Amino acid sequence: MSTLTSSDPARTPAAEEAVTTRRAPAKDKRSFVDGTLNVFSHGFLLVWGLLTVLPLLWAVLSAFKSDNEILTDPWGLPGKLRWDNFTRAWTHGHIGQYFVNTGIVLVGSLTLTMLLGATAAYALARYQFWGNRIVYFAFVGGMMFPVVLAFVPLFFVVRDAGMLDTLPGLMLVYTAYSLPFTVFFLTAFFRTLPTAVSEAALIDGCGPFRLFFRVMLPMAKPGLISVGIFNFLAHWNQYLLPVVLLKDENKYVLAQGLAALAVSEGYRGDYSRLFAGLTLAMLPVLVVYAVFQRQIQAGLTAGQMK
Repeated sequence: MSTLTSSDPARTPAAEEAVTTRRAPAKDKRSFVDGTLNVFSHGFLLVWGLLTVLPLLWAVLSAFKSDNEILTDPWGLPGKLRWDNFTRAWTHGHIGQYFVNTGIVLVGSLTLTMLLGATAAYALARYQFWGNRIVYFAFVGGMMFPVVLAFVPLFFVVRDAGMLDTLPGLMLVYTAYSLPFTVFFLTAFFRTLPTAVSEAALIDGCGPFRLFFRVMLPMAKPGLISVGIFNFLAHWNQYLLPVVLLKDENKYVLAQGLAALAVSEGYRGDYSRLFAGLTLAMLPVLVVYAVFQRQIQAGLTAGQMK
């Protein structure tokens, strides 16, 4: 046994040193490649961040300028902070009315979307019944259907229902538009929740509705917050659907009203009021991103962590 061990060339110190020497260049090369990719990725993210932040910062600074400063020195700082631009945008530019209309539509559409989406996703994820997969893939297929193709039939359906040019009609359309993604997202999330908790609640006498509202919904809070934020941003920035379904200027939502404000202020030359309106419209979105950033990340990674 000792003879075989000592005669094995792979076990000699010289052979081990040769293997180590061969591995060193490969390890150095891999470290160089990883470092280069790391520098490139960080540089790309830095450029992307600047391209995103600088236009927003420029719009905010322009909101405090006079029209003369915007035209003569567009890249300079404002001479003084003109808060009256925001007052004029809120009142004379009707931004306040657009905010109220948007808030009413968002509260109704998000409530319906989260309630219907959560119940449908829970049933599809936790109960087995005939047609389960058919219903699930029908929702998934709804995500692939461009809403632009449905504008003409959607207009006639809403008109025949007597809800054209009304905020409740827009709420229902927003809800139908957001349900496929909501059900798809929450179905995958509900499947990650432990079944032992629900089984223990059923053994203790908890009924199906109480199990859903008192046990499963609190456990799905990260996913609900994440999909709720995504729907909020989608509804807030929606422009095409309000253009098709709303014609009364008193019922315009914010995105639709900003487009009308840009046209009117462009002809009048009141650019300071236009930038003030844009800044007011951006603030809620920035606040949502800043406050709920961790919840969004937790909701996206919760399915992988469980």
